Order: sequence, then structure tokens, then C-alpha cells
Amino acid sequence: MYDMQNLALLERLSQSSPKTFAAYQALDSAAFAAGAIPLKYKELIAVAIAVATQCPYCLRIHGEKAREADATEKETSEAVMIAVALRAGGALTHATHALE
Repeated sequence: MYDMQNLALLERLSQSSPKTFAAYQALDSAAFAAGAIPLKYKELIAVAIAVATQCPYCLRIHGEKAREADATEKETSEAVMIAVALRAGGALTHATHALE
């Protein structure tokens, strides 16, 4: 199911729902625009979230962007392990519902 070539289909979504697609693009641009958090850290956050949401497209795209923003392999590794720990912690605490 995962194929980077599928991203070419985003153009069809853009044409089918131009206002909504433009709003998404504006949100994405604003989120990654210069601000209080440097771009490298924004991309590391995005990589960690991609791990948590299990989005292979986001992992690939933001992994590349993090490297372009000078994120090291150690920084990326730490960021993704935080996501792994939080996802595991969420699963652990959610598991308590099985005991109710």
C-alpha cells in the first residue's frame, strides 16, 4: 500500500477539493515556518510523530528534511525512541481498562 509515487495523486485531491487542500497547505506551511522552535527541532518532532502515527510517507519526508536541517542520526534516534516510549506508555496505561 505504501508507495511514494502515490503522492502524485495529491494533485487530484487538490483539484477535487481546492479550498480544503489550500487550507491544509497553509496550516502545514505555518507549522514549519520560522518561529520559536528551530526548523531542525520541528522536523525531529515531525519524525517522532510519524513514528507514533505510523505514517511511512511522513517518516520518509520528514526524515529527509530533518537531515537537511542538520539533525544527526543520534538526535533522530533519540526523538524516535521518545515516540516509541510514549506510544508504549499509552498502550500500557490504556491496558488498565482491561482490568475494569
